[in-house]
Amino acid sequence: KMKKVKSILFALSLLTCVSLAAQQDPMYTHYMYNMLSVNPAYAGSEKALHITALHRSQWTGFKGAPLTQAVNMHAPLKEQNIGLGLSLLNDRIGPVNFMTANADFAYRMKMSSKATLALGLKAGVNIMQANLMGLALTQSGDAAFEYNIKSKALPNFGFGAWFQGEKLIAGLSVPKLLENDYKTNTITGGTDPGSEKRHYYLITGYTFTISDAIDLKPTSYVKMTKGAPVEADLTTMFVYKKKFFAGAMFRTGDAAGLLIGMNITARIYAGYSYDWSFINRTFTYNYGSHEVILVYKLKTKDSQASFN
Repeated sequence: KMKKVKSILFALSLLTCVSLAAQQDPMYTHYMYNMLSVNPAYAGSEKALHITALHRSQWTGFKGAPLTQAVNMHAPLKEQNIGLGLSLLNDRIGPVNFMTANADFAYRMKMSSKATLALGLKAGVNIMQANLMGLALTQSGDAAFEYNIKSKALPNFGFGAWFQGEKLIAGLSVPKLLENDYKTNTITGGTDPGSEKRHYYLITGYTFTISDAIDLKPTSYVKMTKGAPVEADLTTMFVYKKKFFAGAMFRTGDAAGLLIGMNITARIYAGYSYDWSFINRTFTYNYGSHEVILVYKLKTKDSQASFN
């Protein structure tokens, strides 16, 4: 009997995912290395080609838990104040899958010899799919699960601003301005899948030089959207000899985590993080959240990544 109750609760939670998942974009623990995903003005800010690949397994061991993959690349145009980028996202929650592809454009203006301000535009398409017919139900004949859901390729666009100084960074962005209605843009039927929600992002960071060998880099990542609580990541990273990285993260009302990373070579950075959840309690309902990231950076004599 208890097993049946759990199955019913799980099915209800998946229905909630279908109608609400579009209301919150993914949250990344390694946001400081994945800023192009939410802010197009970041394109070209590293003065050289950067390619980032990220995988996040949230709430491992919890059936239907979110899985996220993100890939982005960006570079400046030589001898111009323009940066171009490409960002791809695949986000799965239970039977629901969101896929996004965006092109990013940034124009950079020099504020001083060590500070720049960039304005950026993001444009792309989003697709939502839900494999409801593949779910194992306790009772057959429920009309909400008789059809899969697949949306059309829905266009969207956004903008952002990015300030980068010698030690200070700050960014404000709205990566999706349009709130596309999935119900009216669905190719196949099923329950009401809801609509996209506009998200606002604020990112800040500062580098403190503790000694010749140690830097301290506190950062914050705030996400706001209508109908959901404001979420903020507060992270502090210690950097040893600009090669070894270690830090801690606190996500308001949700989780805490640890991060480690290393510049394997002058061009390759690898990082890992582990999060404990307060809401879906870790070691009670899941085994924690894992995130890995790999960054390739084509170093030049004047290139210097913000967090490297």
